[in-house]
Amino acid sequence: MRVSPDHLLAATVVASVAREYGKLEALVDLSQMTVSQMTATSTEKSHQQRLHWLAEQVFDWSGLPVVHIRPTAFLDTLLFTTMAARSIQENGTIALPFGTGRTSPVAVDDVARVVATVLRAPAPHIGKVYELTGPRSVDMTELAEEFSRALGRPVSYVDVPLDRWEAQLPKLGMPPHLEQHVATMAQLHRDNRYDRTADGVERVTGIPAQTIEAFVAARRDFYLG
Repeated sequence: MRVSPDHLLAATVVASVAREYGKLEALVDLSQMTVSQMTATSTEKSHQQRLHWLAEQVFDWSGLPVVHIRPTAFLDTLLFTTMAARSIQENGTIALPFGTGRTSPVAVDDVARVVATVLRAPAPHIGKVYELTGPRSVDMTELAEEFSRALGRPVSYVDVPLDRWEAQLPKLGMPPHLEQHVATMAQLHRDNRYDRTADGVERVTGIPAQTIEAFVAARRDFYLG
């Protein structure tokens, strides 16, 4: 499900229908890795992340055969795709408000491989939580270097003041709930909350998560315009 203020409602409906059906082999919940840092009393700034935490509680209480998949930030998010492509084409930079924070984004394709692997033979995975990241955590200068190698042209990182960057978000036409979530992701990156690595992708699928360089190289035309 896309980022939505109805996430918890949808999760509750799914759990209710699955319980009534009564013959489910597995329910794979696509959650978020930020949930691993949350408790019953931590509200965080992102409403979406809070909804993911509550949805996990609902699925756990349901007694259903649940597997939680917790990816970190997606490489496919507009932070690393649309926004990055725009500034790379304009002036050869990646302009984000992440400061010195580190990140280990994971490709959606790798998350999909994990989910598909679990669904093909769910029994050994029931009750497990899989945290998914890219192969290493990098600061934004290192991330820009991976873009440079992938694109065959210099790309540098420019740290943008957070308030100035957030002021530009309404121009992207995002719904308010999504805009608030993206802004919170930027703040959490700046606070170094995305400096984490996990081997979930390779542990489940037997194949390592793809690097930032490989992800960008496969989309060279998109980034160069």
